[in-house]
Amino acid sequence: MNSTSARRLGIALIVLVSVGYTIIPLVVSLITTSASLNARLLMVLTAFYWPHFLHVRQAFTGTRSRWLRATLAVQVVATYLPEAVGFTNWSAGTAPLLAGPVLLLLPLRWGGVMVMTMATVEFWWLQGIWHNVTGSFFYALTIVITGSMIYVVVRLSRVTAELEQARADLAEAAVLKERLRISRDLHDGLGHNLTAIVLKGDLAARLMDRDLSAAKTEVGALVQVAREAAQEVRQVARGYRRMTLADEVHRAVALLESSGIGCQVNLAEITPSREADEALAWAVREGATNILRHSRATTCSITTSNRAGRTHLEIVNNGFQSDAAQTATDPVDDGPESAQPLGGGLIGLVERAAQVGGTVEAGRTSEDGFRLTMEVPT
Repeated sequence: MNSTSARRLGIALIVLVSVGYTIIPLVVSLITTSASLNARLLMVLTAFYWPHFLHVRQAFTGTRSRWLRATLAVQVVATYLPEAVGFTNWSAGTAPLLAGPVLLLLPLRWGGVMVMTMATVEFWWLQGIWHNVTGSFFYALTIVITGSMIYVVVRLSRVTAELEQARADLAEAAVLKERLRISRDLHDGLGHNLTAIVLKGDLAARLMDRDLSAAKTEVGALVQVAREAAQEVRQVARGYRRMTLADEVHRAVALLESSGIGCQVNLAEITPSREADEALAWAVREGATNILRHSRATTCSITTSNRAGRTHLEIVNNGFQSDAAQTATDPVDDGPESAQPLGGGLIGLVERAAQVGGTVEAGRTSEDGFRLTMEVPT
């Protein structure tokens, strides 16, 4: 049931109960009393029901009129004053309906106190007229029951509307999250592959006149990288991006060495969880891409180690370019003054590490190089 249907059903139920409390005494009065008394009866009914339905409407919409105190006072007067002008037992039919707006529009604690007070007064009043404890208690109890029913019906309608809005907000958040995932994966994955395509294309062009066989080999490798890029785009669209640290290190070393960068790899025998392994793999890919794009490196090292139950990855290269590289620190560990603007790839790494409870740091080394580290739970 949607919020509109719940609201309509609630309004219909409250209208039915409201009419039911007054239809029988109204019919009896119209048949047995004088026209002047009936005219006054209709005026009193108008004075009661106009603010009553106004209050119920405000409760359904969650609004509060600036005239709330005045309209609530009018309904209270229309509930009890007719008893003094000849309409005996009038409050037995109106007090239960007044209890609903009292609970809905006042703080629940004070509204509950007032409803219990109304029930006590009604019991005392009817007992003095009827001299019947059972009947008086029953009518006093209807005040509590009817007021609670109106309160519950309106609150259920409001909760249904809030849940519907929450579902819409969650759906929108899921869409935004998926867009962010696709954007991040495309940036990290295609950025690496496109860099490899450019490098291999340049190398093939240089070899074309000197070593045709080697040039053909590089062109073949370029085609293979392009195919892998197309496959990764399809995987991103399907939401499946299975990567492993070992495979990504192997690819990074092959790409870096083909660009003339010597690599030293030292991977500890560690078996991290799947999520942590993928985060480390993305770090290797981003590190290799940054080395190719933003440095004049000739050497690079990729190292993993186990530190107190956490896997530590470190990628270090020389040839730092101060005009291209950026310093990144984990915003969870460092203060805002020490944090520097992050590139899109490093921001993505920080997010990936945070998802598995890890950290990322990047910055210049004392030997005019650049160090990228990621630490994640094993």
